[in-house]
Amino acid sequence: MQMSSKCSLVISFSLTLVSSGALAQEWRSYGGDAGGTRSSALVQITPRNVARLRTAWTYHTGEVRRQLRSTTRHRVPPFESTPLVIDDVLYFSTPSNRIIALDAGTGREIWQFDPQAGQPGPRHFHQHRGVAYWQNASGDDRRILFGTYDGRLIALDATTGLTRPDFGNHGVIDLRDGVEDRPSHKLYAVTSPPAIYRDLVITGAEVPEYPSIGPSGVVRAFNVRTGKLAWTFHTIPHPGEAGHETWQGDDWKNRTGANVWSVMSVDTERGMVFLPIGSPSYDFYGADRKGQNLFANSLAALDASTGKLIWYYQMVHHDVWDYDLPAQPVLITVKRDGVAVPAVAQVTKMGFIFILDRVTGNPLFPVEERPVPQSSVPGEATWPTQPVPSKPPPLVRQFFTAADISTVTPESNRYCAALFHSLENHGMYTPFSRKMTLVAPGSLGGANWSGASFDPASHYLFVNVNELGSVGGMKIQRPGAPERYRRASKLGEYARFWDDHQLPCQRPPWGTLNAIDVDTGEIAWKVPLGIMSGLNMQTGTPNLGGSIVTGGLVFIGGTTDNRFRAFDAKSGVELWATTLEANAHATPITYSIRKTNKQFVVIAVGGGGNFASTVSDTLVAFALPEQ
Repeated sequence: MQMSSKCSLVISFSLTLVSSGALAQEWRSYGGDAGGTRSSALVQITPRNVARLRTAWTYHTGEVRRQLRSTTRHRVPPFESTPLVIDDVLYFSTPSNRIIALDAGTGREIWQFDPQAGQPGPRHFHQHRGVAYWQNASGDDRRILFGTYDGRLIALDATTGLTRPDFGNHGVIDLRDGVEDRPSHKLYAVTSPPAIYRDLVITGAEVPEYPSIGPSGVVRAFNVRTGKLAWTFHTIPHPGEAGHETWQGDDWKNRTGANVWSVMSVDTERGMVFLPIGSPSYDFYGADRKGQNLFANSLAALDASTGKLIWYYQMVHHDVWDYDLPAQPVLITVKRDGVAVPAVAQVTKMGFIFILDRVTGNPLFPVEERPVPQSSVPGEATWPTQPVPSKPPPLVRQFFTAADISTVTPESNRYCAALFHSLENHGMYTPFSRKMTLVAPGSLGGANWSGASFDPASHYLFVNVNELGSVGGMKIQRPGAPERYRRASKLGEYARFWDDHQLPCQRPPWGTLNAIDVDTGEIAWKVPLGIMSGLNMQTGTPNLGGSIVTGGLVFIGGTTDNRFRAFDAKSGVELWATTLEANAHATPITYSIRKTNKQFVVIAVGGGGNFASTVSDTLVAFALPEQ
């Protein structure tokens, strides 16, 4: 049934019926709020007492043994889930896409839903970052919405954990419908929670990075009650759409990539949804997609009700480095001449942060198009320039010299020196060539899906980054292969600039936590993040998993040293750290229980993923001890 505009208006204001105090106690969206600030107004845990934090409860998903039976320890999908907390109930997802509801005060299980129940064959595991929540105006219809490794969008009753029969086909939408002319078994997975705006659920997907032909990266909105398709945004524009001219001939047809695999943000006041769009496929060779390739590698702002494009800003032209936009855009406020300017901050793998006017998309700090090295690979036509913001300064090194080679151990220095001198190296935008090439920061460098958190009081943006280059060369393929050239190396397609023990080949720090004053564009403080065992120095480590800010503290896991830390938000001084069962490659949350007002900080601990480590399946909660 078609909803009246009056009914739609009531739904749009449903969250305003929840008191501001209740919202402060909860964590209703992946980013804490729809704008992804990851900021909480709770102040029970502060710099003065954070050293007293203790484990309050733990919950084990029971998936480790199953994962190790179906994978190797080095390839176990990470436990990347960021939970939600509403009405003292915590909801989270596991690497096999199970959704579990817990009592947020005790960790006691309330219900669980398994989308693989009854399916034949081995159990599938895939990284999964969480779920979304929606409720109607009266609060008697509450839903958990999430996507799966096999491209389904599912709606559950938040109270019972049962599928909603009024949504799609008995609670399920097959998202593969409409994204391929000829359905296939190619990757089409939803790894991040969808966005919610009024009565719409908006989702992208993970699609193949090779070859170039495959499922579309379109973004779609569905009615959250019925599952009916509301709108579609073509991330690769069709004929007659803005941006189509940036693709030659029929290169846009059946193109995969240019997808939103990460998290979107919503400006509920202005009715805008912000899309961090990924690279076009194939990632490293674009001979069959000459041109600027909009809207790949762009931050796109849409009318959330209709999907119509409002503005876009492309941060990499004709990407051949896998520099896709990896993280949720953060809706912030910037002070200019005493005036509060609504803005959006987008972190990047290049180590840049683009800060744009939220309404117009115009940069709030000047951006220069600078000439960059050009590709020598036959057929390739790289873009002559790339955008470089004047502020904030890059958060990572974007060029390595022989003086930057690591000396943390003699063995690492010898290995890395030999590797460095064997590579082509012309800085951040060096295209991979027929020779082995060093690209820095690389596809795991800079700010990845870890993203950023924002303190509305200080106007500091907190960003954790990696210093980890990429290594590879373009190898000609056999006749009839999907692509003429493909990136390769003796260590695989996605080789890193590290030694044979996975110690990065450049001098430390290898990972840092940064505070950026968004009003001035300057770095307020920068500290190494993490320690590498066996090295008697503050190295920082590669890291994946973001931060939150609450009570004057920045909480973050992410590192490869099994630690969870709290930093003073003003100074960057580490005030607390605890050792976990494994690496916490996830973003934490904080909330308080209504009955007791007790504040908790919770993080998923799983290890696995890109960095070999101990594997776990633990959700752990911390709180101050009873007085």
